[in-house]
This record gives sequence, structure tokens and C-alpha cells, in this order.
Amino acid sequence: MAESKSVWKREEVKEEDRWAIEDLYPSREAWEKDAEILRHKIEKLEQYQGSLGESSGVLSGMLEEYSSTSQLFERLYVYANQRLHENTADSTSQKLTGEAQVLMTLLNSKTAYIVPEILNIPQEKLNIFIEEDERLKPFTIFLNQIIRQKEHTLTKEMEELMAKIDELAQGPGNIFSMFNNADITFPAITDEEGNEVPLTHGRYAGYLESSSRQVRRDAFMSLYHTYRQFENTLAAAFDSNVRHAVFEARERKYGSSLEAALDGSKIPTEVYDNLIQTVHSHMDLMYRYLELRKRALGVEELHMYDVYVPLVDDVDMKIPFDKAKEMVLDGLAPLGEEYAGRLREGFENRWIDVYENQGKRTGAYSWGAYGVHPYVLLNYQENLNQVFTLAHEMGHALHSSYSDEKQPYLYAGYKIFVAEVASTCNEALLIHHLLKHTSDKREKAYLINYFLNQFKGTLYRQTMFAEFEKKAHKEVENGGTLNAAWLNETYYNLNREYFGDGVVLDEEIALEWARIPHFYTPFYVYQYATGFSAAIAISSKILKKEPGIVEKYKEFLSGGSSMDCIDLLKLCGVDMTKPEPVKDALKVFQEYLQELEHLL
Repeated sequence: MAESKSVWKREEVKEEDRWAIEDLYPSREAWEKDAEILRHKIEKLEQYQGSLGESSGVLSGMLEEYSSTSQLFERLYVYANQRLHENTADSTSQKLTGEAQVLMTLLNSKTAYIVPEILNIPQEKLNIFIEEDERLKPFTIFLNQIIRQKEHTLTKEMEELMAKIDELAQGPGNIFSMFNNADITFPAITDEEGNEVPLTHGRYAGYLESSSRQVRRDAFMSLYHTYRQFENTLAAAFDSNVRHAVFEARERKYGSSLEAALDGSKIPTEVYDNLIQTVHSHMDLMYRYLELRKRALGVEELHMYDVYVPLVDDVDMKIPFDKAKEMVLDGLAPLGEEYAGRLREGFENRWIDVYENQGKRTGAYSWGAYGVHPYVLLNYQENLNQVFTLAHEMGHALHSSYSDEKQPYLYAGYKIFVAEVASTCNEALLIHHLLKHTSDKREKAYLINYFLNQFKGTLYRQTMFAEFEKKAHKEVENGGTLNAAWLNETYYNLNREYFGDGVVLDEEIALEWARIPHFYTPFYVYQYATGFSAAIAISSKILKKEPGIVEKYKEFLSGGSSMDCIDLLKLCGVDMTKPEPVKDALKVFQEYLQELEHLL
């Protein structure tokens, strides 16, 4: 299948290559039945309004009902959206997702009273409630999290209004998603053999790794020339998304949208700023790597479409999916047999939606609902990058598996700040395994270059994304507008700073901001860079067989949101409030760079 020149229709994909969506709901009718149950549960929750401070029994009863209602909604919402992601052009799935969105708005608006009422209960009285009612003990962390954000919580009426505004605020992201996944099409290109082949989101990365410079250039130009046709529309969507973030931050009395985004995980804004500053102070390593790339490729000019192609072009790394699963299992062996057992369970029980099909959501992710195994969406192509994507997303999936097993629903979901640690730790372990088990000089150079590319793409590029977001939000906070001209110029100049004068900065790269879906989740991407740094630290400890580290790591994986993110990482001896993890990660980059310089 992966060798087909055309993109398959959904119904043409083999069942074993499709995720077991029926494990969530066996049919649309079953979904509708639970949706009706949810509506009744929401009505029951609404009956608690105005009485939470009356007694501990009322409060505990409401919290238990809220937890079960939220869990049911999550299952409904995940199913509807994963159905849509199978084929974003399918009108039935679009309708189902719309219904789920309505249910979310209903739930949020009808429960908007909860936080303000809890905050109106005097602390002394709340302490007595917790002391006298055992049913409240499991909710202590939940209640403390609410109290911590008291100054940023609005009145009941305002919280209801903000919940309704949130539905409208989904608009820019939904518009971008529909445009990027269902509507936009790119001109076909000619491959290395002279065949006309489709250019899609899923195939673009593979074309940029082509040994043919013409294929790389054609794919690059075709993609960005298409985005340029819609730059004003996409700028308007992004501008609206940022404006909502700025609006909500101001209404909730935060100093900035950055502060608001980080506060949910209790991350100081200094962590964000320190990341950018630390990476800036190590730009010389990036420039040095790009100079090596230019020399190894033997080109007079290094263009933006040259920065992903393997530097060793005669290593056969065409990897079928079954082989990819074997490689991941072998690479993650240091985590022990129990971890490997969970990994095999996911491989053998259709947790994964493997291949690209027409209308399928681009990229890759892990998602799921509490009480059901996690899911992984891929658009698998037979290359090394996709093997690492499999390891990455299964890291997320097993993180969820451990957390769901050990934590109650309200604490099972982990914060975004730690979300990328497990996934990237898997990648670091895998690259070490592959390098350890090859003596071939060219294959070793190929693998090291791959890892340096991951470093460049995660620590450097995601930090550049983070800096772009900070500039964009600051522009709106200062009264500016994010039109296409401003966005293109700002993004282009950041590329100049991060890639340096040794690269020909093709003007098309200015449009890259227009295709990044994570920008519609404000201040998300920096956590790839911080998570990468923490993962390098943890994987190093695992590989050095530090006593007890695997069990400590599993304790971290099982923590969910039962502890603050910073404290969770400290379980593994990693302190992200200090610059050392980022600096140490950049030292590893330098070590691999030196080795590659010697090999080439």
C-alpha cells in the first residue's frame, strides 16, 4: 500500500491498519444514546447551582457527578473528532463533530457556576468540609487548583459568558483545520523516475528527503506557492485566534496571554524566556551544523529545501511498518519487559491508524478517552522519520496508559508541559539503540544526521516557533494587527536569525507560519523544546542504568496531573526551573555534531 502512487480512499484501507474506533462506540446509535444520557446528567449538575456552600454532602455529590459527566463527555467528544479525522471531508462526521461541539458548550455553560461558588466558600469552611466528608478527599487536589487561580476567576455570570465565547473562539482553529485538511490541494510534482505524483501534507516531508534536488525544490515551491494564494485569509484566521487569547488573558487579569497560557501548569514565564535566551546563546552550533550540511551535500548554496535531505544518500532505509514496530520494540528495551508488553498490546490490538487516506487529518497524534485504551493517528511513509514518529506517539499513548491506570479521571490527564517528555525519551532511546547496533560508517553517519535533524527541528525550530508566537501575541497586545505582510516579515527575519547567513533564505519560507496547526493552540510549541531537553536528561539516566531510574520514570508516567509538572520531573532528578537541562541537551547536540564532522 505504501508504494501506491495514488492516495487511497478510507474504505480501501485494510481493517488491521485502521484503529479500533468501535472500542469507543460500536455505532452512531450508541453514541446518540450516550449523548442523551449526557444531556440528562448536565441537567442534574445544574440543580446543584447555588447550594455548594450548604454542606460537605452537597459539594461532594456535585463533584462526583461532575467527574462522571465530564468523563462521559470526553468519550463522546473523542469519538466524534476521531471519526472526523478519518476523513475530514465526510459530511456525516462533520455533523457529528458539530454535535459534540454543542455538547461541550452546553456542559461548559451549565457548569460555569462551579468554580465561582467553590471560591465563595470560606477557606476555613472548606477545610471543615474536607475533614468531615471522606468523599471529598479524592477531590482535594482539584479544589486546591481552583483556589490557586482565584484571582483569575470571574463571576458566575461572566464565567457563563466566557464559556459561550469559547465556542465562537474555536472558529479560527476550525476554519484553519478544514482549510488545511479538507480543502487545500497542491499541484502534482515529478518524482525521481519522471512520474507525476501527488503532493500532500503526508508526502511533503518525504519529498524534502529526496536525493533529487529538483524533487525537493519542486515540492517546496509547490507547497508554499499554494499557501501564498491564501495568505490573507490565513492571516485573518490567525489574527482572530491570537485576539481571543489576548482578550481572555486580559479579562482574567493576567499580565499577558503568555502568562495566562503557562499559569494552568504553574510554569513561570521565565522558563519560556530562558529557553529562547539559552538557544540564542548556542546559535553557533546551528550555523556549524548547516555549514557541515552544505559541505557534505557539495552545493555552492544551501537552500531551505536542502536542510532535511539525508547527508548519506546510499543507505537503504526503506522501512515497512512491521519492521518499524520491531525497531521500536528493540529500541525501548531498556524500559523493561512490562513496558514492552504494553507496547505490544497497542501494536496487536489496533490502537494505531496507520496509513494516509483521502481526507485524513494530516500529521500524527495520540489521543483517547479515559476508560478506553489510547489511540494513535499516523500517516505512515516508509522512512526513518516515520519510525521515530511511531516511537514518539506510542510514548504519548503509554504515558496515557500508565496515568489512566493509576489516577482517577480528574487527575489522569497530564499537562502539556510534561506531555512531550515520554514521547521524546522514546526517540532518544531509539537513536541510541540504532547507533549502538551498526558498525557501518555510512549508516552511522546517516543516523547521527537524522538525530541532529531532530535536534534542529525540536530544540531550535520549536524555539523559533515559540519566539514567533511571543512576538505575534505581543503585537496584538500592543494594539497591532497580524496581517500577512507583518507575519511574513517577522517569520522571515526569525529564520534569518536561526539559520544564519550560510543558508539562502528562499522567500517562500516566509509563508511557513501559515501551515503550522499548533499556532492555534497558543504557546504550546515551546514545550516540545523543554520536553526534549528533559527527555535527553532522563534517557541518559536510563542508558547509564542509574539505580531505580526506570521505576522513577514509570512513577512519573503514572503521575497524571496529581502533582505539579516541575515536581513530576523532579521525581526523575530533572529540574526545569534551571537552565541546565537545555544547556546539557545542547552539549549532546555538540557531541553528535563533532562525531558527524569526523565521519564526513
